[in-house]
Amino acid sequence: MDLLSGTYIFAVLLACVVFQSGAQEKNYTVREEMPENVLIGDLLKDLNLSLIPDKSLTTPMQFKLVYKTGDVPLIRIEEGTGEIFTTGARIDREKLCAGILLDARCFYEVEVAVLPDEIFRLVKIRFLIEDINDNAPLFPATVINISIPENSAINSRYSLPAAIDPDIGINGVQNYQLIKGQNIFGLDIIETPEGDKMPQLIVQKELDREEKDTYVMKVKVEDGGFPQRSSTAILQVSVADTNDNRPVFKEQEIEVSIPENAPIGSSVTQLHATDADIGENARIHFYFSNLVSNIAKRLFHLNTTTGLITVKEPLDREESPSHKLLVLASDGGSVPARAMVLVNVTDINDNVPSIDIRYIVNPTNGTVVLSENAPLNTKIALITVMDKDADHNGRVTCFTDHEVPFRLRPVFSNQFLLETAAFLDFESTREYAIKLLAADAGKPPLNQSSMLLIKVKDENDNAPVFTQSFISLSVPENNSPGAQITKISATDADSGRNAEISYMLGFDAPSEFNLDHRTGILTAVKKLDREKQEKYYFTVLAKDNGMPPLMTNATVFLTVLDQNDNSPIFTHHEYNFYVPENLPRHGTVGLITVTDPDYGENSAVTLSILDVNDQFTIDPQTGVIRPNISFDREKQESYTFYVKAEDGGRVSRSSTAKVTINVVDVNDNKPIFIVPPSNYSYEWVPSFTNPDTVIFKVIAIDNDTGMNAEIHYSIVGGNTKGLFLIDETSGNITLKEKCVVSDIGLHRLTVKAKDLGQPDSLFNVVLVNFFVNESLTNATLIYELVRRSIDSPGNQNVETANASSPSSDYVKIVVAIVAGTITVILVIFITALVRCRQSPHLKASQKNKQNSEWVTPNPENRQMMMMKKKKKKKKHAPKNLLLNFVTIEEAKPDDGDNDGNSVTLDLPIELEEQTMGKYNWGTTPTTFKPDSPDLARHYKSASPQPAFQIQPETPLNSKHHIIQELPLDNTFVGCDSISKCSSSSSDPYSVSEYNYPVTTFKAPVSVHTRPTDSRISTIEISSEI
Repeated sequence: MDLLSGTYIFAVLLACVVFQSGAQEKNYTVREEMPENVLIGDLLKDLNLSLIPDKSLTTPMQFKLVYKTGDVPLIRIEEGTGEIFTTGARIDREKLCAGILLDARCFYEVEVAVLPDEIFRLVKIRFLIEDINDNAPLFPATVINISIPENSAINSRYSLPAAIDPDIGINGVQNYQLIKGQNIFGLDIIETPEGDKMPQLIVQKELDREEKDTYVMKVKVEDGGFPQRSSTAILQVSVADTNDNRPVFKEQEIEVSIPENAPIGSSVTQLHATDADIGENARIHFYFSNLVSNIAKRLFHLNTTTGLITVKEPLDREESPSHKLLVLASDGGSVPARAMVLVNVTDINDNVPSIDIRYIVNPTNGTVVLSENAPLNTKIALITVMDKDADHNGRVTCFTDHEVPFRLRPVFSNQFLLETAAFLDFESTREYAIKLLAADAGKPPLNQSSMLLIKVKDENDNAPVFTQSFISLSVPENNSPGAQITKISATDADSGRNAEISYMLGFDAPSEFNLDHRTGILTAVKKLDREKQEKYYFTVLAKDNGMPPLMTNATVFLTVLDQNDNSPIFTHHEYNFYVPENLPRHGTVGLITVTDPDYGENSAVTLSILDVNDQFTIDPQTGVIRPNISFDREKQESYTFYVKAEDGGRVSRSSTAKVTINVVDVNDNKPIFIVPPSNYSYEWVPSFTNPDTVIFKVIAIDNDTGMNAEIHYSIVGGNTKGLFLIDETSGNITLKEKCVVSDIGLHRLTVKAKDLGQPDSLFNVVLVNFFVNESLTNATLIYELVRRSIDSPGNQNVETANASSPSSDYVKIVVAIVAGTITVILVIFITALVRCRQSPHLKASQKNKQNSEWVTPNPENRQMMMMKKKKKKKKHAPKNLLLNFVTIEEAKPDDGDNDGNSVTLDLPIELEEQTMGKYNWGTTPTTFKPDSPDLARHYKSASPQPAFQIQPETPLNSKHHIIQELPLDNTFVGCDSISKCSSSSSDPYSVSEYNYPVTTFKAPVSVHTRPTDSRISTIEISSEI
């Protein structure tokens, strides 16, 4: 009971170990004699390994057949797919399982390792070899002799030798036939308890020896396979004298046991048989049946007389553990007696264990080469220990003799996996000789040992190491190409080729450097220029010669030191500045921008004017040019001098640039009418004049130039009926439509001539009188009408029904005088009322203007420029001046349509032939090109953008000076040449884009500002006749 419990526990423990070790078993069935490359199974599918994702594996899944070196496997496995195929080796069941009983099943076993180690498992595959009908049944001899007594009764049975077929089952012996039995004999088949089919000859008729003593027939034996196989033997039956009794065994079945080490001649068993006859008929002969195997006949001897069975040759339980001996006893009769002797060979511990090493890692000349980078649990070999003995004598343990970084892990019964138990290191141990020991449990125990050599392969597992991971260097620019900068070094803990280091530059390294791959010397192959690049960051690599090579990197930070190798650079070789002629002294002309690519003191630039020039000054640091003179374009249109830029290097470098200052005219002249010569002239227009006929042409001139002198004309008053049109460029006045009776009379038009100056244009107005009538008979009367029309409100047309009627003219004159008187009184009253309301505002405005200051870009240039009013004597010009009331309301210059301007006659104004208007001039600042250095930032910080004012007392005949407004970055643009600043140039810095600030000059008369909309300015001008 205790033995059974121990066996059960051992089996359970073994099963647990096998399960935990990743061992599996898989059974397949294969028929013998299969041709080559027949698919037997698919381990990938049959073991459900297809569910394992390939992404998690370091290497692809592999199936490796594990077999003993020198063996020829009967199957092969596709390593990548796990498919099992037959090989060219013949699968012969009868040969493969020759030592087992005929009725036992035949198996062929192999082991397969599933790699890599992440999914390692050991699979034992058992192939059940199916029998095919590849052998025909054969009789022991081709001629069978049998003797039958002549007195044999009908239906008497006599045993015939049985045929033997190596095949099993249906492929074994299934049937016997008697051929040419001559109706005297028949054949029957009986089945023994062991399942054997035995033929028996049946006597069907009485025999008479004297009539016939011998019968010759054929016996045929057949198996049940497909195709069916058979054989025949000749049967000779001899008719003998009568033998009444046959021998009888005392025991028909005997089972004995004998140790396998029984000496030769040892008695196995003694058979006993008796015969009731006497004499020769009672003499018994013992012999082995032809069904006894050749091995049994070789090992045992049967005494034919005594029936004693003895050991003929040494027994080996491991070769044949049992033997069936069918013994026949015959007294010479036809039917011998039968006895079955079963001999069991018992085991003794006479076999030492065997160690079978099946390599998973293919050996080289009997030695396993294992990389030092092999991971833990790397499978090396499958160790199979066997002991042919039984029970305790066949129980084997396996172990190593000393501590090594390897271990044996059980997987199946008596099978162990040799795997790594620790990381290997070539540098510490290069070779291992593992002694495997196998010992059985016999008494005394027998053991066996085997050596397994493992060499550790040196791997390139140590990358080079730089002495410095971050290398900081500095080198002056303008170096000599090829000069050594530094030497870079690294070390490698490996040996041999794995420790040979090559140096190289990283992919980010610039082309200016070279690194010797052997010595590690870093050189600059080109001259370094700090102005192009001051700092270099790049990587250097150290690579060993291992396979695969390992490399490491270090960062090199190289700074190029500056040398004074660059002269200051002006943004332009030639600067052209354009300034208005009224720019004040110490105002800002422009900004000279200069750069120096060097660094530190080498880039500190100082500016100066060459050839001692007292007319202009330049700031040494900011480059701002200021005048020490007042400009007058009429006296001198341009100034030219040279500016020098010098750096602060130990050996200084300098450069020069040409500066040209061009004095630009401003829009300070308004148009002057030439035709008509005065406001009192008139033009006769016949009433029958056709439409679109040019009836008059006004002509005005402007002393300015360019756009400032281009004039546009427009009718701004008096054309209430829209009878007249004026061409804005030519000044031609045409009749829009044919005159009717109501159009006859005097028409007074207010014509405006306006120049195109920017940003504010200047203008002048004139009265153009047209007398529409059929004829011109009384010029004096017409002149009087013109004079009176000027006295009358400007929005009324003076019409004369009949110019030749004095009474009609008199009535008109009286009406006009009365109306004019009333109008003057009303206007004076309204004017007085308005002035009284505006007087406080006007005083405050004048006070603010008197307190305003001139502002210059720099504080030291701040000054007050007040323009004093000069009194003019009143002149009486009764022919040129009339008392009238005119208010001019004008839209701002930025209005899109200048024709929208209108003149309403309602306030006093002095109309002269050279009436003064209001004009402004100014500049719109521009800048240097975007790539110019920002030296103006110094100027910007100290020079807020000023606002300017002109006092109303400024005299007309004085030079109009203002402080120029300098923008934050630059005021005027320098050009390389005058040609580059032409108005047709596409250069964004051309002169055509320059605008100049406009200063408003007011006429030397009393100015009264009316509260009105910010877009409309109202000017009231009064004069005295």
